[in-house]
Amino acid sequence: MLMTETDHRKNWWQRLDGPLKVGLTFATLGIVLTIIGIFRDPTTPATAWSLGVGSLISGLTWGLVSWAIATAAVEVENDVNQAEAEQKVNEITDESE
Repeated sequence: MLMTETDHRKNWWQRLDGPLKVGLTFATLGIVLTIIGIFRDPTTPATAWSLGVGSLISGLTWGLVSWAIATAAVEVENDVNQAEAEQKVNEITDESE
């Protein structure tokens, strides 16, 4: 497949599919909320370890779950569109007979 000049100009975000964008967005949101929570809670030590582990756990969890939900939604939408297209083809062939 040849890449055109417009393909080269697209940034990495534009090349990602929808569910991956959703997953990365929610992973980032989870990391930001974890960091805010660590700094707001006086009982949690704000060390590199707590920031790293908290960010890793929340980022992976939020990102993976939201990516999975978005992927499932896209797959269901594709299945519905395919079923509707098959139904229209069947209706056209039934009318022509």
